[in-house]
Amino acid sequence: MLILGFESSCDETGVALVQTVASSGRFAVPRLVAHALHSQITMHQAYGGVVPELASRDHIRRALPLTDEVLASSGHTLSEVDAVAYTQGPGLAGALLVGAGVAVALAAALGKPVLAIHHLEGHLLSPFLSADPPEFPFVALLVSGGHTQLMRVDGVGRYTLLGETIDDAAGEAFDKSAKLLGLPYPGGPGLSRLAEQGDSKAFAFPRPLLHSHDLDFSFAGLKTAVLTQVKRLLSAQLSGPLAAHAAEALSEQQRADVAASTQAAIVEVLVKKSLAALTQTGLKRLVVAGGVGANKLLRAELNQACAKRRIRVHYPELHLCTDNGAMIAMAAAMRVQAGLWEPATATTQHSFGVRPRWPLDAIDRPA
Repeated sequence: MLILGFESSCDETGVALVQTVASSGRFAVPRLVAHALHSQITMHQAYGGVVPELASRDHIRRALPLTDEVLASSGHTLSEVDAVAYTQGPGLAGALLVGAGVAVALAAALGKPVLAIHHLEGHLLSPFLSADPPEFPFVALLVSGGHTQLMRVDGVGRYTLLGETIDDAAGEAFDKSAKLLGLPYPGGPGLSRLAEQGDSKAFAFPRPLLHSHDLDFSFAGLKTAVLTQVKRLLSAQLSGPLAAHAAEALSEQQRADVAASTQAAIVEVLVKKSLAALTQTGLKRLVVAGGVGANKLLRAELNQACAKRRIRVHYPELHLCTDNGAMIAMAAAMRVQAGLWEPATATTQHSFGVRPRWPLDAIDRPA
């Protein structure tokens, strides 16, 4: 069956078509037929971050043209779609409503069933879109702008939370530190590029909860340490935005050293907590998902550490690390194949709601 998926939880509009695969016995990975993605980065750069109202309006403009693009590139027509999936949450309420509204309206017009998908489940299962998909069970490091979690994944819909951030997510630490250095939105990728020119040992930034003997994270204190260090480097009476001073008054090398030291602190915590989760569970397979999973240093450090321990590491393809429709359609298809959702008996009532705050461990509970 063909499943059309929509993602609109924040500042990317994604549409994709995924086909389920018949299998006898071993789990077969559904096939990505086509996908299209529009990023709103350029639009939000002028404001230094995502503006929810602008994000929602842009999703409205992009959803149907992207759908046409996906269908055209796939060689399929809308009438051939068997089911429609969309991101129900978590995310920005207005942005979620756009994707939900378009998906449910299309499903109603076609007389097809519709499936609401958890955004984080999409990320969690996104490595199955890669050329080297994982096998169950595995430990998952879910690391993005809004989430940092370690999960034990025993199958589709079988998730156990092992640890999570108690304040800022790793992606937030990247973005907020980048903003302190005067880097434009989105800050995380810019900070990583700047870090390539810096000395990661220039500043001894804290590694919060590194020795806490649990699998939780905390990055708020790191952001404060970066702020304090930038102020010290400026060593002058500040007036106006700190970021402007940092960009103008600090040397390029100083900024690069702060970036490299910040990145090193974040990556060390992520790597060591992931290894601790693997030790605790006894599993030999790690999946890394979410936007921060594209970070070069994180991948290099994880690959090296896991290779020593004979642990397999799986990542989504780089272009599928950020939010996208492919992961939503894939999650829906995998739920179908796992028997967690039966389109033939799905309700034909096309009402909908969104869940801006929706814990992953409550994925199968009613709203």
